[in-house]
Amino acid sequence: MIDEWIRMKRTFWVLILLLALGAAGSGSASAQQPTPSDDQVNAIARQLFCPVCQNTPLDVCPTAACQQWRELIRQLLAEGKSETYIKQYFVDNYGARVLSEPPRSGFNWLIYALPAAAFLVGAFLLFQAYRTWRRMQAAPAEASGPGPASPAQDEYVSRLEAELRKRK
Repeated sequence: MIDEWIRMKRTFWVLILLLALGAAGSGSASAQQPTPSDDQVNAIARQLFCPVCQNTPLDVCPTAACQQWRELIRQLLAEGKSETYIKQYFVDNYGARVLSEPPRSGFNWLIYALPAAAFLVGAFLLFQAYRTWRRMQAAPAEASGPGPASPAQDEYVSRLEAELRKRK
């Protein structure tokens, strides 16, 4: 009976050990992320320029390097990385020139502020020119000083009119 008790105790501990090893070996079995679609990849690639070809968006660049970078984007998306992380990854590796829209920091903010400022300055200049033009029209001709001679007083004009009358 004692032998049977020792055997049952060993069997129990072996089973506990096997269960513990089985639980430790399984780890965290998570379901694989679905493969990102071309639309998801191109949504990010559209915001990036090819680091090799100048001024070519990554989503339409036909080079082999761009195909590899699109696959890298697909892989990073499958790993669960965010769009911000992926864009920062490309900036870290290739510089800010790969972004289709420059970051709004440092001197880059001028890219956004200058067109608005130029529009406002242009509108102000047009307004001032319009006001000046209206003032000049409203002012009487005598106030502006002596003007050009009237056609009747001009010797050459009167001679020309006389010549034209003769030809009729």
